Amino acid sequence: MKRTILLINLFLIGHLLIAQGYKVGDEAISFNLKNVDGKMVSSDSFKNAKGLIVVFTCNECPFAVAYMDRVNELNQKYKDKGYPVIAINPNDPAVQPADSYDKMVKKAKEKNFSFPYLFDPGRTISATYGATNTPHVYLLSKQNDKLIVEYIGAIDDNSGDASKVTKPYLSNAINALLDGKKPDPSFTKAIGCGVKKKA
Repeated sequence: MKRTILLINLFLIGHLLIAQGYKVGDEAISFNLKNVDGKMVSSDSFKNAKGLIVVFTCNECPFAVAYMDRVNELNQKYKDKGYPVIAINPNDPAVQPADSYDKMVKKAKEKNFSFPYLFDPGRTISATYGATNTPHVYLLSKQNDKLIVEYIGAIDDNSGDASKVTKPYLSNAINALLDGKKPDPSFTKAIGCGVKKKA
């Protein structure tokens, strides 16, 4: 009986930790998800990368749409420096039909994405990371073959107008890592639409 109660408690604690998502300093799990080109993309696919820029985003949220060109620019700026973008759609298409896989394919072609745009069918990766908004960014660095969370939050401080950004949080965080420093700040509030999932 005590063993059963212990196992239940361990399960509940583990579930709670997953539900809370990652904090800066945590090790991120690997993933293997379907890209809009039909191929599987893994967090291990980028062997020579120094880290990854994981962006949880979607097709139609006005905030996500406003950042699509900026995310493209970030990938083009930083992928050759060792920090490529991987975008993951955290929305459940049963709740938000605009975020079906077929519509992801269409959006990626329409916006000429230069980065993988992955479908998370069971919302497992999104939930593990703790993504709550679109967009929601997790900057990871490789340390001894582990992916460590270095920055969580917003891309910058102006979702409405890229020309009026005064605090490019994500760029600053990446530049800090490239300079051998820790991002400061390492956490900001992600601004965007709430992730669409079943209650």
